[in-house]
Amino acid sequence: MLYCGAGIKPPVEELVEQFQREHGAAVVCDYRGSEVLLSSVTLTGKGDLYMPGDAYYVDLAEKEGLVASKQTVCYFVPVILVRAGNPKSIRTLKDLTRADVKVGLGDPQFCAVGRISAEIFQKNGIPEEDVSVTFRSPTVNELGNHIELGSLDAVIVWDAIAAYLGEKGEIVRIPPEQNVISTVAVAILKSSQHPELSAEFVEFITSEQGQQVFKRHHYTTTLPNPQSLLPNP
Repeated sequence: MLYCGAGIKPPVEELVEQFQREHGAAVVCDYRGSEVLLSSVTLTGKGDLYMPGDAYYVDLAEKEGLVASKQTVCYFVPVILVRAGNPKSIRTLKDLTRADVKVGLGDPQFCAVGRISAEIFQKNGIPEEDVSVTFRSPTVNELGNHIELGSLDAVIVWDAIAAYLGEKGEIVRIPPEQNVISTVAVAILKSSQHPELSAEFVEFITSEQGQQVFKRHHYTTTLPNPQSLLPNP
């Protein structure tokens, strides 16, 4: 049983399929917001693996005595995703406070990107109540969908999620000194009834083979160099 953040679903689905085929094991996945998954882990006391969108939630689970071991898998870089062509000329975080800009953010009570977005605004001295938020999402994936549909002007999402939209959206990078990088970690839970198989899964997704799958899906597998995170010219 794998509790997995919705934002990590694309590469994990592929890796789970490979793992099941090679090990003859069934992996049941629950793809939802990180906070929601943590509640499930805590309330049910069941499950083998927990991989939320930010290590913050793994640390919370560890403080609750739920984690046997943990390991870093990849990194998420928050970006501003706007509609194709950037019709509202959004260039900075401050632009998200403009009255003519419809902004979508993750709900911090449900998903990691919402909590990280709040940290970014706080870091940059921007009161979140000044941001022109018209939509709160329980998962990061849904934010990208709204940009594709044109119902929102800008959202803050993970770089990997933004990359999936291709020409249907446009990425506005947040300067490194203004950004908050999210570390994605996977934890083997103390409740695991299959600790050895769970350890093999962790080894598989963090191996060179597994990391190549993450890279192919546009996920960042090494801590980014600040120079690579510079905003658009």
